[in-house]
Amino acid sequence: MRPVIVFLREPPKFPFVRIHRLGFMLSLLLMVVSAGLLATRGLNFGIDFKGGIVMEVKTLSGNADLDQMRGKLNGLGLGEVALQSFGAPNDVLIRLPRQEGGDAAQNRAAERVHATLGNGYDYRRTEVVGPKVGGELIRAGTIATVLATLAIAGYVWFRFEWQFGIGAVFSLFHDVFTALGLFSALQLEFNLATLAAILTIAGYSINDKVVIFDRVRENLRKYKSLPLKDLLDLSLNETLSRTLMTSTVTALAVLALLIFGGAVIRGFSAAMLWGIVAGTYSSLFLAAPLLLYVKPRRSGEKAEAIKAK
Repeated sequence: MRPVIVFLREPPKFPFVRIHRLGFMLSLLLMVVSAGLLATRGLNFGIDFKGGIVMEVKTLSGNADLDQMRGKLNGLGLGEVALQSFGAPNDVLIRLPRQEGGDAAQNRAAERVHATLGNGYDYRRTEVVGPKVGGELIRAGTIATVLATLAIAGYVWFRFEWQFGIGAVFSLFHDVFTALGLFSALQLEFNLATLAAILTIAGYSINDKVVIFDRVRENLRKYKSLPLKDLLDLSLNETLSRTLMTSTVTALAVLALLIFGGAVIRGFSAAMLWGIVAGTYSSLFLAAPLLLYVKPRRSGEKAEAIKAK
């Protein structure tokens, strides 16, 4: 246990700034791949966004037999039917694609499912989402994500300086965009819960960056003659224990949700887990090293510049 205690009490000397270009290249590669996936494969929008029918049913006797239910429903010609267990073993969520026609066609499809499965089920909920509503949700979700990112950047700019705001915006964009790329690559269902996870990623990610930026600002005042790259390395290593411990504990909790939480929250858990990993990485290799190129002002520089005139 002694190496762990030493690691927590004494800041390490990892050369973050020296290898930051490798971090930039990896981030650029991830973003290019994400852009290509989104352009070619797109996102697997759930019923929340593309419309369809959701039915929540519960078997009245014994556990649900998904294979038997799927076999019955696939013969109805309603398109690709998705079934998933959630909660108790006898709870089933049925998802149907939107049927051609208006609301009457959706109601007929739900009635056919009811008639095919029979009376051995308790039909708890039936919801129909239209494509217009889905389109509005996509627009609203995009606007919410953009506004949240800008608001976070504005907060960082107000609390620190505009140079820190640039690092925050780039790293947040990286975290969110690569999360979308992951969902496109794995074709995980993208629904309202996933969108909530994306917004949560932005909030979680900026929390770690604010801690690091605060230490950078403190060291800028404390070490006025220390080269900026050495100062950034010092600040990152001083906050490294806090960053890794917080991220590890949070990731373990989210990993438990991903493994044991079931299909209903799988998208949310996957997005959160990626956000934790990407947010930690971007704090160490993107947000802070970007300050090398925008040069934050050190305490006292403005006064010295006025005296020089």
